[in-house]
Amino acid sequence: MFRKLTLAALLLNCSVGLAVAGDVQDQNGGKPDPLARGVHKARDAAPGSGAAGTSPLMTYHGGKIMPTAVTQVILWGPSWSNPTFAADKIAGLDSWYAGHSNSNYAKTSDEWTGTNGQVGPSNTHLGHLIDTSTATGGGKTAAILAEVCKMVTNPDPSGNGYYAVYTDVKRGHAGYCAWHSAGTCGGKPVQFAFFFNLDGDSGCDPADTSGLHSQGLAALASVTAHELAEARSDPASPGAWYDGSGQENGDKCAWTFGAPLVTFSNGTKWKLQGEWSNIAYNAGTGYPNSSGQKGCLSGL
Repeated sequence: MFRKLTLAALLLNCSVGLAVAGDVQDQNGGKPDPLARGVHKARDAAPGSGAAGTSPLMTYHGGKIMPTAVTQVILWGPSWSNPTFAADKIAGLDSWYAGHSNSNYAKTSDEWTGTNGQVGPSNTHLGHLIDTSTATGGGKTAAILAEVCKMVTNPDPSGNGYYAVYTDVKRGHAGYCAWHSAGTCGGKPVQFAFFFNLDGDSGCDPADTSGLHSQGLAALASVTAHELAEARSDPASPGAWYDGSGQENGDKCAWTFGAPLVTFSNGTKWKLQGEWSNIAYNAGTGYPNSSGQKGCLSGL
């Protein structure tokens, strides 16, 4: 949410106490840091969805959407070589992205249109890459973009490449779990996202009691759903879909669950937040978000 602010400004406004290290010119070739969009606030830092006295509907702001997504997972940090830490996360994340394609959950974001067409339900997953060098936190979007450009030598030329960086860095005092952004690698536009290590992190935990996944994987799956939905509907400047308070479709339904578990196209099951739909809100067919606005779709 608050998509027009830089991440540094977001951190200051949210008083999350995370130092912003490094210099933009060192990490982004003298260019300003890419804007952080869809900052997924932790449970204890998340405000109510929507703004009082304003329409809950998201409105179009003239930009592109992602008609499809070519996804790839980047696992950054020395802990990813530790089988105890990795556990079910690596295979689980690959399975999540593969199963997301053409799932009913993916279709919760298909109503959004932009200058380049309409969001579609399919994505192509390219698997994962592992970098065991020391990872940074998410306080600098340029540092995460630099990692993407380092690891992805040939980004998808369509601009629909979505590169999700999962680090072994704990959240600490940061008030957010993840974010998504956009930039370029070698002149090619890329979408990218950042995720903390959420093992044992109650502030970013969906409380999945199914026993199908480790707690750490279940938490990553939950915030992954939020960020990918927002990247598809509001990927880059000048922006596509968000409401009057700057909230994207993931923000508007954050930490609300319309179903105990959602089944993906490959049969895997996950506890995932719903995603906002203007159509569902207008038709009265959605479930309520934390502000009681009935526009969330569970993906059943």
